[in-house]
Amino acid sequence: MGLANYQSVLENTAFQLAARNTVRFLCTCVPILLLCSLFLALGVQTVAKQRNGKDTRRGKVFRTSFLLPMAIPVASIVILWKVLFAQNGLVNGLISSLGGHAVDFMGTEAAFWVLVFTYVWKNAGYDMILWLAGLDGISTDLYEAASVDGANAWQKFFYITLPNLLPTLTLVSVLSLLNSFKAFREAFLVGGNYPHESMYLLQHLFNNWFLSLDLPRLTAAAVLMALALSGLILALQRIWTRDK
Repeated sequence: MGLANYQSVLENTAFQLAARNTVRFLCTCVPILLLCSLFLALGVQTVAKQRNGKDTRRGKVFRTSFLLPMAIPVASIVILWKVLFAQNGLVNGLISSLGGHAVDFMGTEAAFWVLVFTYVWKNAGYDMILWLAGLDGISTDLYEAASVDGANAWQKFFYITLPNLLPTLTLVSVLSLLNSFKAFREAFLVGGNYPHESMYLLQHLFNNWFLSLDLPRLTAAAVLMALALSGLILALQRIWTRDK
């Protein structure tokens, strides 16, 4: 009976759609977030070096501004979604003024990219702080020695910065992965139990099965999801340990 529940979950079309969308969301938003936050961290560090390492008041304001999205309540973000991406919202107004056609962001494939944009915008500042902690832990003697040997900026980045950021990369990747599941709140408040299929995630499926009291399939799906996440996190840790 127990194995039949797992078979029922794996053969369920709603589960297949939700799992496919969840994997697509993770494979899209997490790498984008890692790259954007690393770029921001490198920019902040470069500005600090130009000011002889002094964290000026302007620098503190700049750094704090990227953390503000995390303090905005989810309900407020949903209102911002509707103001920007509604059929008669600001984005469509801009597109129409440029001679384009209005886009139904919440009723088409564009809904997925709105969700990705929201996740990256909300978490970039947090990951930037983590990257900065890793960058601050790299000894400046390594860069000075590389400069003496004639290394340029790109060579310093690929041969000094990136190898020394591997422990930070593992931490940031795991936290970004876990934070990605919080994006369900925005998707649920905007689209309800059944949003556009492009952003129908596993959390939607679990919520619907819970409301219908389909506990056997809900439990089986939760076990499968826990095993998949545990395996992914262990794989990331093994990659870092092997490279180290």
